[in-house]
Order: sequence, then structure tokens, then C-alpha cells
Amino acid sequence: MRLDFSQLAPRDAYQWMISTILPRPIAWVSTISAEGKTNLAPFSFFQGVCANPPTLMFVPVNNRQGQKKDTVRNIEAVPEFVVNLVPHALAEQMNACSALLPYGESEFEKFGVVSAPSERVRPPRVAAAPVAFECRLLQVVNIGDGPLAAHVIFGSILVAHVRDDVLGPNGKPDVAKLDLIGRLGGEAYTTTRDTFSIERPD
Repeated sequence: MRLDFSQLAPRDAYQWMISTILPRPIAWVSTISAEGKTNLAPFSFFQGVCANPPTLMFVPVNNRQGQKKDTVRNIEAVPEFVVNLVPHALAEQMNACSALLPYGESEFEKFGVVSAPSERVRPPRVAAAPVAFECRLLQVVNIGDGPLAAHVIFGSILVAHVRDDVLGPNGKPDVAKLDLIGRLGGEAYTTTRDTFSIERPD
């Protein structure tokens, strides 16, 4: 099979991408509006970018009407956010937060997600997340226009909160204890429980 992406409708291109670029880590992003209303939404176009300076990125895409997600609107008003990582135990609550709520209605409150105050940014973090990165907006790169066009959000990592119970004897995060989930195609997910090791060459 050969796919000419220049001939695919955006929705079809999106479906092929999310069904083949696998697995994808999930950024459960908390933001806050200028009026102080919190928002919490998951994004699976997400990755670390570099360590000098510590930077990550995630990508909200426009909805089917071509409108910006609430996350983007909030970051434009208050250029700070928290990227919370998602363990298997929080998968259902994370998924619930993908529901379309009216702007200003809090997913924390609607879906019973317990929050904790952040140290350096205004949006709260997910209290039970094994890892939460407090970030300041570095840059937004807009790609395309209309439905499914993207806003690539780059953030400078200011503080990370790592739960003590996910650390191994060496003081580093233990993959099994983190028990993070990743996005696959359709409604499928995977976990970090099934792993293997390959020694890297010098």
C-alpha cells in the first residue's frame, strides 16, 4: 500500500498518522484562564525536545470546526501550563477529560480529578500523577489553518514533581512503577509494563 498524503483529506491523514505513529506518550495538560478557570485535557502528540534548556512540546489540533482548543486559548492568556503524565490507574479520568465541555468549565471538578497547587506556575497539577512538569510557554508554532490544523506548544520545564513511590533503589524512576500508558490507534492504549532492553553501542 502507498499513501499519497497530498491527496488525503485531513481527517483521513490524521487517522493514518495516529494508527501508525505508535505508541505515543500522553500529555495531560492543565491550564488556567485569565479569569482563573482551570482546564485539563489530554494530548498524544507529545514529546521531550531537548535538555539544554529542558524543553518539551505537545500539539493541540483545532476541532472539526477549525476552532482552537480551550488549552490553546488559556495558554495565550496565561502562558504557563503543567504536563501531567498518565498512569494506568488514571486512564479512565484522563479519557473523560477529552469530553467537550463549555469553555470555562473545569475538568478537575467535572470528573473528580484531585488537584495540587503548583510551585512556579498558576495552573494546578494532577495530585496523583506520577510525574508533573511545570512549564512556562517558550513558543507557539502554528501549522496550517482550519480543522485539525496544529498549534505546536513548546514549554520550558521549570519544576518536575516525581512521586517517591515510583522511584527505584537507584533513586531514578522505575518504568514498572510509573506504569504509564501510551496512545495507540482507535480506542487502544498500551502500558509501560512490557519492556525489553538492548545495550547501546559506544
